[in-house]
Amino acid sequence: MYKRTRALVGAVVAATVALTVLGGSAAYAVPEENKQVTRGALAQADERRAPDRGARASVAAPAAATATLAVIQRRIADYVATHGTKYTFGSYLDATTGRIVVDTDAPADVVAALTKPTGTTAGHLQAANAVQVNTSTISDFWHRRDDIQPYWGGGGITQTAGVAWCSAGYAVQNGAGTRFSVTAGHCFANGINVLTESGANAYGVVSNRRLPTVSGHAQDMELVGGRSYAGRIFTGGVTSTSSAPVVAAGTAYVGFTDYCHSGRTTGEHCGHTATSITGQVCTSTGCKSPVIVFTGGTQPAGGDSGSPFYVKDSSGGAWIRGNVIAGNGVTSYAERYIDVAAAYGVSIVTG
Repeated sequence: MYKRTRALVGAVVAATVALTVLGGSAAYAVPEENKQVTRGALAQADERRAPDRGARASVAAPAAATATLAVIQRRIADYVATHGTKYTFGSYLDATTGRIVVDTDAPADVVAALTKPTGTTAGHLQAANAVQVNTSTISDFWHRRDDIQPYWGGGGITQTAGVAWCSAGYAVQNGAGTRFSVTAGHCFANGINVLTESGANAYGVVSNRRLPTVSGHAQDMELVGGRSYAGRIFTGGVTSTSSAPVVAAGTAYVGFTDYCHSGRTTGEHCGHTATSITGQVCTSTGCKSPVIVFTGGTQPAGGDSGSPFYVKDSSGGAWIRGNVIAGNGVTSYAERYIDVAAAYGVSIVTG
């Protein structure tokens, strides 16, 4: 089965609509011609050959700091559960410095209460006193432009064309071989009919939504199903027609410095460093943990929620590590693939 070829005139019209209706944003991407439905490789790549596996944290995490972080994250989650989502929080142990980092827009007295020493030993006191607090607001990423079946990860998806967007993540399949596209749980409600960003094509129906404020899970994920989804993700810019095959999926490695994301707002960017894989992020949709924390490079922006977080091998293949869910422009957060697989009983679709 092949994708239909788009006429040049249609592409020009689509670009005009994008610049007019979306207030000057980039034109819709025209997917490359003859996209084939991939069958998904039966044999998974050996994770021991993963290009990021050899990463090592530059600073060993002291036991007291790890324990203190766990207490701080629990306090933050309890605070949000009791007081609501007025303030946002990102917390993690930075593997490059060994320090606990808290990104938040909460007032100083609230932060002080949440980060006070958790014990009386010198190690606990030192860990608490070394907490680095950065003032910033973390937001869920809302908002490649258009696509046709079989759908690739990294494309723009929406409930109503021209209103709000998210990005497709990557394709998975259950034991029966039924395929789904993963995206962020804060994007759409269960039962919603999702469209491609232009609104021209049906992308699928949402199910299995997991979100603290909806299902009570400390996760930010959902499945979109009912259409054809391929084991490939968009690469390049926001109007790119290029893609990379998905090779495998698994855990991220702290200290690796060349992770990538690929979303409808910012396109594909690499050079991200994973500073933690046990972080916590609390936004207007509740507290999610454990999550991947990453810094460096061009960070995701609004509309990149759901987009794949991955590493490329020497052949250009993508090893999926998760999907982007939130950030503040300096530090971003991604739901972990290993948790998606465990929650839904699915496996990655390769290309």
